[in-house]
Amino acid sequence: MPDLLRRRATQFVLWRPARSAAPPALVIGRFASGDPPRLDAGRRVTLGQDPAASDLWSVEVAACGLEEGTVYHYWFEVDDTLPDRPGGRILVTDPAAWTVDWRLLSPPLPAPYDDGDRSPAGVVLVADGRLVACDPGGEVARWGEDGPAAGLRPNNRTVIYELPVQWTRAADENGVETALGTFRDALALIEHDAASPSFPDVPALAAGRSYLTELGVSTLEVLPVADSCIASGWKYATSNYLAPDHTLGLPPGAASPTANADLARLICACHRAGLRFFLDAVMGFGRQDPYRHINFEEFHVHWRPPGDPRQDPEQGGRQGWGGDLWRYAHPVVGYDPIGGAVGTVYPARALMFTFIARWILDQRIDGIRVDSVDTVGNWDFVGEFRRYARSLHRGRVGAEGLVGGEAEARFLVLGEELSLPRGLVRNRLDALWNEEFKYALRAALLGSTRDGDEDFEHTVRKLVDARRIGDFADGAEVVNYVTSHDVGNWESDRLYDYLTRHGVVDAEKRIKLAFVCLLTAVGIPMIFAGEEFADEQDLPIADKQTDPVNFNRLEEPWRGRIFDYVVRLVGLRHRALALAVNDTEFIHVDLTPGRRVLAWRRGGADVDPVVVVANFSDWQTTDPGDPLSEYVVANWPAAPGGRSWREVTQDRQVAAEWVGREPLYAWEAKVYTLA
Repeated sequence: MPDLLRRRATQFVLWRPARSAAPPALVIGRFASGDPPRLDAGRRVTLGQDPAASDLWSVEVAACGLEEGTVYHYWFEVDDTLPDRPGGRILVTDPAAWTVDWRLLSPPLPAPYDDGDRSPAGVVLVADGRLVACDPGGEVARWGEDGPAAGLRPNNRTVIYELPVQWTRAADENGVETALGTFRDALALIEHDAASPSFPDVPALAAGRSYLTELGVSTLEVLPVADSCIASGWKYATSNYLAPDHTLGLPPGAASPTANADLARLICACHRAGLRFFLDAVMGFGRQDPYRHINFEEFHVHWRPPGDPRQDPEQGGRQGWGGDLWRYAHPVVGYDPIGGAVGTVYPARALMFTFIARWILDQRIDGIRVDSVDTVGNWDFVGEFRRYARSLHRGRVGAEGLVGGEAEARFLVLGEELSLPRGLVRNRLDALWNEEFKYALRAALLGSTRDGDEDFEHTVRKLVDARRIGDFADGAEVVNYVTSHDVGNWESDRLYDYLTRHGVVDAEKRIKLAFVCLLTAVGIPMIFAGEEFADEQDLPIADKQTDPVNFNRLEEPWRGRIFDYVVRLVGLRHRALALAVNDTEFIHVDLTPGRRVLAWRRGGADVDPVVVVANFSDWQTTDPGDPLSEYVVANWPAAPGGRSWREVTQDRQVAAEWVGREPLYAWEAKVYTLA
């Protein structure tokens, strides 16, 4: 437990304000509803400077005159350090707040201040003389029904489901209406008896159904869940790192936000269902975060346009995307929020270590996706972050008896860096997103060679075995995907839209072929929500952002067939040991004119093999009743002990006389395993 979080149990603590012409102060009171809401019975309590650390200010709970069992809203009052502001006193959110309430903002200040300088109040419960994390209505997270870490799948046997928070609710006169999904809506995808408050008419989210259990995925990654100043839509702008997002805890009809309680219920439901929960962490920049006012220069880079002679060396090619870049290479001497001693510390790094400790120890996450590692811009820090996160997870699950390799295999720090730079994996991160898989697969689905590849065979070989792409030694070091939330990037729209745009009329066949490649390839497969039933884009994508998921499309028969197909493949991915190892052998390549047929075997000699026969062309055999229509694959593996083969995608037994010689149709893949 970081020292700062340990202190927070009995103190209001503010670390490293840059200016203290007057001591920082705690401004605290009760929430009073109204238009707008206000702080009732507010009081101002001066913070005291720690005698051993001049950059640490605090006040004991017992010295604040607070009432037992009461929920309080509060801010810290500090001297403002934001560039281009006058530098007077300002109210800011506690950077270590467990909960924030955007309904209650600090009072407006005169120009040049604007609404972006108004900070949400922190929220805390006083109980037994201690500070307790709670929601504004007093609700607390309940972890008593959490499932054991030992029941979760290891990295090499997991399937990730990437879920954006913006979904389609219903059609309007313009053809689509989008709404923000909340933690309770995500819960309705998992918990059998939970109903969706925001999407009550969507069958996939109805009470009595557990959609993600049906699909069979084993990791849920919600995009992203730390608190953001953005009320809806694209939430890649974290404001308050230790708090779950305010609006994700505020479903329609709610009297007040319940983000902490709802997120805990969601994560517990995931664990009971055997799903890991990944945090999507945006650490390159913050937007409207407290330290921009508390101590801008030590925590942030003042971004300047290229060519500006005032450009900070830490800026480099980094982009803040409307926020403030974090400064990760600036050492100071002072209080260390992690260890508690006074010494050399990097302020922004220490803040992020505190952030991840909150999410691993309190919120019980099972993995982290680091967004845009190039925007983080400091490989040394990324490596330190990975090591610290893993040590926290080891300590948490070790208390449950999960130790050694079993513990290590159930946590993952993966990064998004689309150029796949060498040296990031193993030294700094556990795994990387494999953007090249997406582009190679999409080329293959058009029967084309990926740009830069020597031939079509090379394109298929590298998408089936990611170790051919970069500095990857193991499948657990790479995450493959057909589509990701970055649908606004070049040639990255949803697969259905991509195929339609390229003139493909048999989308169902090719989408099924895509999922065979994804779920039998070396690497961790990730499914972007909606792709499992060929969702399509409802809104024009003008920027790098998610498209809302339309779960109603699952009711269309042909999309339902794709969903059932994917379910069978996900089940195979979890059952087949051959798909959990790296062993891959291509046993057949047929590139005669008009044909692009390849077959590969997954698994070594010590496990039951999985064999895939994939046709990436319009060519096909004739009627299956015609004996000349067979397609022979030489070098078919022997079935030990007279065992038979089963074809997975159609869930059928293969007659002995047809093994290795079944008919093959255009843009079809067959997947075989031993019965």
